[in-house]
Amino acid sequence: MEQQDLLIGIDLGTSRSAVVSNRGTRTVFESVVAYPKDLIGVRLLGATHVVGDEALQKPYLQLNYPLKDGVIQGRSEQERDAAQKLIEYAVSLAEPRDGDRVCAIIGVPANASKVNQDHVLEMALQVMDIAMVVSEPFMVAYGLDQLTDCLVIDIGAGTTDLCAMKGRLPQGDDQVSLIKAGNFIDDLLCSSITSRYPDIQMTTAIARRIKEEHAFVGEPKERVEVELREMGKPVTVDVTAEVRAACEAIVPEMVEQLEKLIRGFDPATQETAVSNIILGGGGSRIRGLGQMIADALSSYGDVKVSGVKDVIFTGAEGALKLANDLPPEYWDQIGNTELG
Repeated sequence: MEQQDLLIGIDLGTSRSAVVSNRGTRTVFESVVAYPKDLIGVRLLGATHVVGDEALQKPYLQLNYPLKDGVIQGRSEQERDAAQKLIEYAVSLAEPRDGDRVCAIIGVPANASKVNQDHVLEMALQVMDIAMVVSEPFMVAYGLDQLTDCLVIDIGAGTTDLCAMKGRLPQGDDQVSLIKAGNFIDDLLCSSITSRYPDIQMTTAIARRIKEEHAFVGEPKERVEVELREMGKPVTVDVTAEVRAACEAIVPEMVEQLEKLIRGFDPATQETAVSNIILGGGGSRIRGLGQMIADALSSYGDVKVSGVKDVIFTGAEGALKLANDLPPEYWDQIGNTELG
């Protein structure tokens, strides 16, 4: 039987991961691995672990998110085991067949260290024949055919990644990773609501749901009122100021780093670059964010910020597009690559 290449694009995210393949796979799942807390949990689950969305549906499981701030955690044996199972699960969703040569391009934060990249590759090669890691904002840019004179902002749960595209592969000075991203907003929102309403029963998971439904920056168009629990009883509270402050907290450092990247372009192309800023990732859905960034950078010229149409799959599809455009044998010319 002739060997077939199964090409996979994987966007490993702190909160959610997306997987696409050249055979039509297009799926997203929670980046979580769960283990039973005790023998009862093993009996109820009927397995030693579960990966993805199902893990959140069973309260008798201990949740492990192996990607913190966008990079694999490996301090403990369980963290390493969870990371390996997460990657294995991502590949299984592409449904490899016997005899396939499994080739995957995996997105990592813009400035992930060589050590962390090697860690990802080491685990990937347990279930792949060829693997390459590339920066997540570069995957977004490649998927959109925005390869020169543009800036990409990719706001995920663990990191906000910035990338200046200059018609060549991004170099170290062309990319920045910031840890003020979705999880940072969740934590800040949770603590600020708790501070204002001490008797409200708050968790970061509740804060995340509020953010995903109501996130905004700038002047509010309407009040954000949500139903929460106070001492076990349902109450409606106004969290407009808390949502705004938490979302706006990621903007100053982002703008500061964007200014540095703008100055790194050739002066002849800076005008084009600031008119072509692309906002992606789950954080791009924060209402008013694009305009706030444009206003903050207005001294640099006619700034235009546009959002990607598909915040979930743009990165993974960019990785798959790269895999289709370049045979796996040549991947080592682009990024950190390993052969199984």
